[in-house]
Amino acid sequence: MRSIVSSPLVLVGCALGLALTAASVRAQAVPPPPAAEDPIAALVSRLDLERYKETIRGLTQFGDRRQGTQRNRRAVDWIEQQLQSYGCPTERLYYTYDPPPPAPLSPADSAARAQALAAARARPAPSPIIASGEVRRGPGGSRYRGTTSPTGVNADPMRQPDERLRELNREPATNGERSQVYCTKVGSTRPNEMYIVGAHMDGHGWGEAANDNGSGTALVMELARIFSSPDVVTDRSIRFALWNNEETGLDGAEAYVVQRAGMQGIPDPTNPDHFPEPKWLGMIQHDMMLWDHGMPRADGTWNPEQRREADVNIEFQSLSLRADDAMRLAFFFREANERYATDYPAAVGPHMTNTDSTPFMDITPSISLRENERGMHTGAGWNPTWHQPIDVFTTFSDADFRLGLNAAQTTLSAVGLLVGARLDR
Repeated sequence: MRSIVSSPLVLVGCALGLALTAASVRAQAVPPPPAAEDPIAALVSRLDLERYKETIRGLTQFGDRRQGTQRNRRAVDWIEQQLQSYGCPTERLYYTYDPPPPAPLSPADSAARAQALAAARARPAPSPIIASGEVRRGPGGSRYRGTTSPTGVNADPMRQPDERLRELNREPATNGERSQVYCTKVGSTRPNEMYIVGAHMDGHGWGEAANDNGSGTALVMELARIFSSPDVVTDRSIRFALWNNEETGLDGAEAYVVQRAGMQGIPDPTNPDHFPEPKWLGMIQHDMMLWDHGMPRADGTWNPEQRREADVNIEFQSLSLRADDAMRLAFFFREANERYATDYPAAVGPHMTNTDSTPFMDITPSISLRENERGMHTGAGWNPTWHQPIDVFTTFSDADFRLGLNAAQTTLSAVGLLVGARLDR
């Protein structure tokens, strides 16, 4: 693992190496307490718990929004309509999802794989194969000490007691063309530079995908609404992207990278002042924002209340090609949380994995905000709603929704600082 500077203030002051000069980063990293006229504080104050909840509720009307279904396509349309109503001009990216069927394992291969998994889990030392079956090749792994209760993807409709929801989610996925929507706040002085703020809108498990990932989708939509207000000006551009096909393997985000990475910073030949794909300065992903109730109890049950020490996890991947810049970006977000978030603190971790920032991480500094560490906590079964029928709006309390709102406060303030956001009154 690369060396880590002990002080986050020193980290932020090192340079970011992204869009700001070292001097401006230092000025932002050690700010005075927010004043009433602080434009970032004013923007953060426009986030509202009830509005955030209602946006999540709006997404749940489409059930689990499984990719390749009519309910998914209707959800994409609804998201686009909402973004347009905010004054954020939308575009669509199209791609085809048609993977070949998996090759069956031979009996010998199946037996060998089962034997290897059993041997890895029996070893007393931490193994790169975590409780969910995910392979972790980097340092960290998942926790074998403490209680774990691994979860999978529910595929049984009868585990959903709500007959209406069972019927809504009944249509199976079919392969074919996919689309995903994004909108852009164009910068006033440096429109050729851009931060990408993303979340995946698809889900599965026969619930409503309220947490995974209505919570992240609603967060991005709320930020699009605020930054698109007529009185908000930014120096740099912000793209708000709602990825599809995350649950099948990050396919929507991967399609975006494949189609648009090579377009960065190239002006439109018919309009030199327009940049269809500004240069990427960073990618910020949001994936499951609501549930931080701690590890399961020894009997397999969970604490029904949000734990008092809950926090917003900000993760980067220490093995990525842009790890140092991503680490600085993560700590910058932590500082923004300290300054502007109202209820929950933020923690930084180096093991971002299995989320839509992964296809970006070797190209641009990339981080992920979520409720729990993806490998250490979620992979070890700390979230009983993950891909389950109970991932419905009514499962979550205001304390849970407020954790998601604090993640929104964190991203809004950090991105606002990075893009030079201000109010034009």
